[in-house]
Amino acid sequence: MRTLAIGGFVTALVLFAAVEWAARRPGSRIPSLADVCAYVMRYEVGPVPVGRIGLFGFWWWLGWHFLAR
Repeated sequence: MRTLAIGGFVTALVLFAAVEWAARRPGSRIPSLADVCAYVMRYEVGPVPVGRIGLFGFWWWLGWHFLAR
């Protein structure tokens, strides 16, 4: 079961790297991770920076589930 989980994470990492590589080619229409993060960070509802709060919450959740022991 552990090998399956590690294989899944490696597969996800390879797919992420392939999409990022494809996004950085000249003339590509695929947004890079930096473009997606910039778009999310600009999202606001009135004076509340909802995108920044959501991105912060995502990183908090990620750290809590994968780094906290």
